[in-house]
Amino acid sequence: MKWLDKIGYTPLVIVAILLGMAPLDPEPHLWQKLKMLFGGTLVRPLDIFDLFFHGAVPALLILKISKTMLKTSQK
Repeated sequence: MKWLDKIGYTPLVIVAILLGMAPLDPEPHLWQKLKMLFGGTLVRPLDIFDLFFHGAVPALLILKISKTMLKTSQK
């Protein structure tokens, strides 16, 4: 996963915030889809796509942070 090392934190954080919080009204899609997932109502293909679309970059950011923390703990 060397491609993840090439991506800086700043672009990941900015895009993660923008996609994670969009749209703000009535509530962010990511939050709405996570509630649907844990409530067992995430069944429509569009809702599943929305979850992946809005959650992909935040997931990458979490993966990058985890990878960095593992590298520093192994030294």
